[in-house]
Amino acid sequence: MPGLVHVVDDDASFRTAIERRLRLAGYDVATYASALELLDHLPGDAQPGCILLDVQIPGLSGPELQSRLTELGSTVPIVFLTGHADTATTVRAIKAGAEDFLTKPVSSEQLIDAIKRALARQEAARGQHAKLDLLRALVSSLTPRERQVFDLIVRGRINKQIAYELGTTERTVKAHRHQVMEKMRVHSLAELVSIAERLGLLDANAVPGN
Repeated sequence: MPGLVHVVDDDASFRTAIERRLRLAGYDVATYASALELLDHLPGDAQPGCILLDVQIPGLSGPELQSRLTELGSTVPIVFLTGHADTATTVRAIKAGAEDFLTKPVSSEQLIDAIKRALARQEAARGQHAKLDLLRALVSSLTPRERQVFDLIVRGRINKQIAYELGTTERTVKAHRHQVMEKMRVHSLAELVSIAERLGLLDANAVPGN
């Protein structure tokens, strides 16, 4: 899987060696001598990529950079590669979302495997975000009244109850219900409820008295 690897390490000879190794494996590479240098050229998530990050670097440490990137909303996965590993740092980095924590020296196979996993996880997350964006767009396409019917349907209301709560007729509710199912591209109540759960709508739009 092609991608751009951002290497952050204060050892110039290491950066040169790792860049050569990664380019031979087919990756694009950008190198940085410090965390601040990376932040000045903040990686976006428009293309597949990951950050190969040392722990002990001048200025912001690796874990501190990880925290800063999280605060900035970065979704670029991080693989730590360091000669200064300890259990506490490793556990903290993994709990904070690091893809892997490798110790120097590392074999090319181990390094490439970690990068492949990071890029695969990023691709899966991007696919999931794209699906959620589509579902949000479908919900936004509903008219105000269709949205009310949607909210009541996913809470288990039957047509008669919906008609009563909205002050309309069952026939009208049936028509709105049909439009909701069609616009949301589903064929069953279970699918509709699943969409509401995935988008967090069941809690966000709780019906008074429910």
